Amino acid sequence: MNVSLLDGWFPWTVQAAALALFLTAVGWRDRTWQRKWGPIALGTALAITAVVAVAVLTLAGITDPIPFGVWLWSGVAIAAFAVLGFGWRGARWWRRALVAPTVVLALFCAANSVNIATGYYPTVDDAIGELSGQPLPDQITLAEVSSIHGKTRTGRIVQVDIPDTASGFTHRQELVYLPPAWFRSQNRPKLPALEMIGGEFAAPDNWIRSGNAVKTADEFAAKHNGFAPILVFVDATGGFRVDTECVDGPHGNSESHLLKDVPPYIEKTFNAATDPHKWGVAGWSMGGTCAFDLVVEHPNAFTHFGDFSGDKGPYIGDKDHTVQELYGGNAAAWAAHDPLTVLAGHHPKYQGVSGYFGQGDEEHGQIESAKTLEAAAKKDGIRTTDTVGSGKHTWQTGSATFAQALPWLAAQLGVPGTHPQP
Repeated sequence: MNVSLLDGWFPWTVQAAALALFLTAVGWRDRTWQRKWGPIALGTALAITAVVAVAVLTLAGITDPIPFGVWLWSGVAIAAFAVLGFGWRGARWWRRALVAPTVVLALFCAANSVNIATGYYPTVDDAIGELSGQPLPDQITLAEVSSIHGKTRTGRIVQVDIPDTASGFTHRQELVYLPPAWFRSQNRPKLPALEMIGGEFAAPDNWIRSGNAVKTADEFAAKHNGFAPILVFVDATGGFRVDTECVDGPHGNSESHLLKDVPPYIEKTFNAATDPHKWGVAGWSMGGTCAFDLVVEHPNAFTHFGDFSGDKGPYIGDKDHTVQELYGGNAAAWAAHDPLTVLAGHHPKYQGVSGYFGQGDEEHGQIESAKTLEAAAKKDGIRTTDTVGSGKHTWQTGSATFAQALPWLAAQLGVPGTHPQP
């Protein structure tokens, strides 16, 4: 079902159905219900929702704003249970039966409120595909790679199990995009590579399902004789709700995995370029923060970055909480991963390092962060460009930014048929 979950008729229809079922379940009923049990049920639901909201915001350590729709529709689900409990004796059987579908639809609306705010699942197909683990279009196994050679109109996605030999980082299966030119002959071209990192709530295929990265790369390749960078969709978190900020710490050695496990495997398995000037990192949101941080910390491994809607540095809340949560209380480790601190202490200036900053015009915090980082980067010899498109902090903005940035990044990486741009 290629039906939008973000706008259009479907989300509004589900919300209207949930509200209609709820109002029918509550009902007008008798005077006792109207004056006593109905208000008690709704008041109890409001109180429970408020307590849950406070508990989530204070105890779960969530720093990002939670959409209002989450609380609204969670409240409707709780209210439906309250109405069932307080009005059980006087309710007809069909009113009781309406509670279950009301709760299901309300919880769906609450979950989709988060989805609308972030753009993780643009369509019903995308949600079903990722949640059920369905293969992606043009996905092949590693065993099938060697059997494909000749002209292809599109690239291929390969699912890989990258060993964690150097890092010990427990991660999920990752994905590699190989452009059409890679398959033309059995002598595979030595192409540049770009690690692709998603947001905090991440899965390795987010850049493909939500960020349209493969479609963007195929369109670029079609204009450049089949050539594009090898894209490596990495797992920087190890779990959907794990926030590593791509550093080594209590949440796992994410940085070591991205730095020491991934490039050697890609170079060996897919004959990718080994020159650091032909390697880069790009990411959205947390991934953008990671991209900038990895390049300024490790210019001997990655020379180019795409920071799309990233923050000023790795953080979880304020500095004290970040030091404890990300680095186990090690303030020196915080300083070693704070981009502004790293830039200030880097001597001599960077050579041959470049990067692309991109944000949406409604991402005021990210725009300010990019300005600060870009000024410091330029001062230290890093060549940068910065664009502000339209959009909020969603995957759709990240997707559009990557599409705009890819020609620039490909030229910096040295993809055949491109020329570095100032």
